[in-house]
Amino acid sequence: MKPLGRRSFLTAATALGIGAGISTHAIASAASDDKTPGRAPAPNANKTAEIYRRDRDLPFIGAEETFSTPALLKLNSINEDHIAFLEEIGLADLGERRIDDMDAGGLDVQILSAHTPSVQNVPGRKGIDFAYRLNRQLVEGPIAKYPGRFKAFATLPLQSPKAAADELERSVREDGFLGALTNGHIAKKYLDHPDFEPVLERAVALDVPIYLHPGYPADDVFDIYYKTTRSKYTEEFQDYIFSGSGYGWHQEVLIQCVRMITYGVFDRFPKLKIIIGHMGEGLPFYYKRIMEDMGEPTKNSLKKPIEQYFQDNFWITTSAFPQTELLDLLLKFISVDRVMFATDYPFADIKQQTDWFRGVDLPRADKEKIAFRNAEKLFKMKVPVK
Repeated sequence: MKPLGRRSFLTAATALGIGAGISTHAIASAASDDKTPGRAPAPNANKTAEIYRRDRDLPFIGAEETFSTPALLKLNSINEDHIAFLEEIGLADLGERRIDDMDAGGLDVQILSAHTPSVQNVPGRKGIDFAYRLNRQLVEGPIAKYPGRFKAFATLPLQSPKAAADELERSVREDGFLGALTNGHIAKKYLDHPDFEPVLERAVALDVPIYLHPGYPADDVFDIYYKTTRSKYTEEFQDYIFSGSGYGWHQEVLIQCVRMITYGVFDRFPKLKIIIGHMGEGLPFYYKRIMEDMGEPTKNSLKKPIEQYFQDNFWITTSAFPQTELLDLLLKFISVDRVMFATDYPFADIKQQTDWFRGVDLPRADKEKIAFRNAEKLFKMKVPVK
C-alpha cells in the first residue's frame, strides 16, 4: 500500500472508509424546497413536505455511531495524517462537539462502538486489558457526563475468546452495555469458527445482540482481489478504498452472514441476535438470489429454510445509506420490526440522515419503529424524555 500524503489523504477522505465507513452516496433533504425561479414544484413535493413537517417530533436512536481514543487512533491508523484526519472529523470527541451535532440533527441517543478493527486483533493480555480500558472509558466519560445520551456496544478482545466472553458479560452486567460489535475476520476466522462459540453462547445467555461491522480483508485476500500490478490504472488509495467502503466491506459482511447461517450457527444458537448495518450490506439486492440458489443445497443440513434465519435472527440498520429506494427494497424482504435507524457518525452527517428519514413516505407507526421503537425493544432501553 502506498504511503499517504496529507493533501491527498484529506482530499480523498470523504471516499476513504477507514475506521467506520464513509458514505459517498448523494444525500438530499426531503424538506428542501427548490425555489429556482420559473421551475415548477417537483411531483408530490407538497406531500413530502407535509410528511416532513409532521414528523419533526420523531425521536431517533442511532445504532451505529463510532468513537475512538488517542490510543486506539495510534493502533488503527496508517500514519500521522490519518490520525489528523480522524481527529479533524471528531472521531475521538466524546463531548460537546458530538452532543451539538446530535442536537442539531435531532438524534436523541448514540450507541457507541470503537472504530475498525478496534482491538480484536490484539492478542493476549494486551488485547484483554485494552478492551477493558476502552469500555471503562466510555462508562466513566460520556455515559456518566451526559446521562441518557450515550449507550455502547462492548469492545471485545476476540483473539482471546474466553476472555472476550467474560468481558462481554462484565460490561453488560456491570456497566449496562447493550451487546458487542465485531469488525470482520479475527485472525482469518469468522464467528462461525468453533473458537468463538464461548462468545456466542454468552451473548445468548445475556440476551444481547452482536453487531457485525465490516473489516478489511486478510492480506492474501486483499492481494488477490483488490491489488493490481498495472500502476497506470491505480490512483492513490484506490485498492484500499476498493477493499473497504467502496465495495469490499459490504460483501465481506454479507458473506459472513451467509456463512453463519449455512454452517449452522443459528441451529446451534437459535436465540442468537445479529445486527448488520449499511441497509443490509447488499442483502436487499441479493436476497432472492441467495434464497433461491442456497435453499436447495442447505435444505437437508439446516433445521429451517435459509430465508427464515434472516427473519428470526437478524436486525438491519440504515447506517450511512439514506436512500429511499434501498429502504423500500429492504422492506420487501425484511419485516419493518427488524429495521433500525443509524447514521455512522462522524463519517456521515446526522442531520442529513434524520432529515431524509423524516421525509420517507411510510406510515407513522412504521417510522417510529425504525427511528427508535425497534431499538428500544431490542436493547431494552428507552429514549430519554425531552
